[in-house]
Amino acid sequence: MAESNFVDYVKIYCRSGKGGRGSVHMHRAKYMPNGGPDGGNGGRGGHVILRGNRNYWTLLHLRYERHVFAGHGGNGGKAKSTGAQGEDKYIDVPCGTVVYDAETGKYICDVTEHGQEVILLKGGRGGLGNWEFRTATRQAPRFAQPGEPMQEMLVILELKLLADVGLVGFPNAGKSTLLSAVSSAKPKIGNYPFTTLEPSLGIVSYRDSQSFVMADIPGIIEGASEGKGLGLRFLRHIERNSLLLFMVPGDTDDIKHEYEVLLNELATFNPDMLDKQRVLAITKADLLDDELVQLLEETLPDDVPHVFISAVTGMGIQTLKDLLWVAMNSESNKLHDIQSEKIVHKDKDMSFLRNELEDLGEDEDLKHWGEEPDEDDLELEWDDEENPEWVDDGEVVEVDWDDVEDLEDFEYEDDPEDKK
Repeated sequence: MAESNFVDYVKIYCRSGKGGRGSVHMHRAKYMPNGGPDGGNGGRGGHVILRGNRNYWTLLHLRYERHVFAGHGGNGGKAKSTGAQGEDKYIDVPCGTVVYDAETGKYICDVTEHGQEVILLKGGRGGLGNWEFRTATRQAPRFAQPGEPMQEMLVILELKLLADVGLVGFPNAGKSTLLSAVSSAKPKIGNYPFTTLEPSLGIVSYRDSQSFVMADIPGIIEGASEGKGLGLRFLRHIERNSLLLFMVPGDTDDIKHEYEVLLNELATFNPDMLDKQRVLAITKADLLDDELVQLLEETLPDDVPHVFISAVTGMGIQTLKDLLWVAMNSESNKLHDIQSEKIVHKDKDMSFLRNELEDLGEDEDLKHWGEEPDEDDLELEWDDEENPEWVDDGEVVEVDWDDVEDLEDFEYEDDPEDKK
């Protein structure tokens, strides 16, 4: 999977921009020797924003851009000039991307629509200049507010494919063959288990130029919800499907038992999957005669509609499309889609996920370095507005407000008359 172009998991380091400092400046101009404070505010730091983009279908473009930095806000200036706003950094992701905190596994947000924007990290607010602190009793404030610090986070982006129909079945059940027969998708097909190693999407044409999207995932085996086989990593791709198509080969000894095993694996992975519409397709029906089909009819589960199909000969394919279309557009399914718009995502078990991804070689640590704080980025305490104090690393810094030359941010504008 490490060399595949289909990337549904990526870990990135994000950092927003810090706010700019407010300016301490006294206005000086001709005929105005005591113009008063006119220091401007600092600019806001840049946000880190996730944006849904339907032109992407994997996270491959983020695999080699693992560090995302937004711009810092500019410092305020004289004449009440506000500092420049830091540049926002946009991360384009495919629709269906879920974001988790890489340290704790806590769910953060979900991007499902094209153009949807979610602020992942907010930029720091800019500090206020001394112009904002003037009062009737404090007409010449000689201090300003520093900008808010930046935020940083290591996040996991996971893709859950958006499709109308999800194919569920054991390995070598004919899922890839069906997808290639009803759509233009070209999944790998072979007469051996686990032919499909990554999900595939196909657009299925229907009557009157209508269509729907079908998703194929690697085969599920018993115990997949506990980490066996390839199913665990890809089960999440059918969480968003509005309808599940269970596929069981016709030469199986007990079709009903195999269907119940698949259903149990989905319920163990996510119990909400049991609320989805389900259709059962008995594949490879070209190997069955009419008498055997009638015998199998009596053993099939009663709570799910079924159809016998053969992707090779085309048997029952149109009937299957009609059955899927009716199920997708039923009132109960539409009601479920409305309720599922607010999917409750569970927090991830990071210890289990980390071990799995380390085995796959896809959980390498990201090295990132913080920035040394500026000497002027001090935190201003407002407990006593008449006697504000600068605090650096918990220690109060004494400032001689009468000695103007000691203040680096205190500026004078030379009077042109003085230069004559």
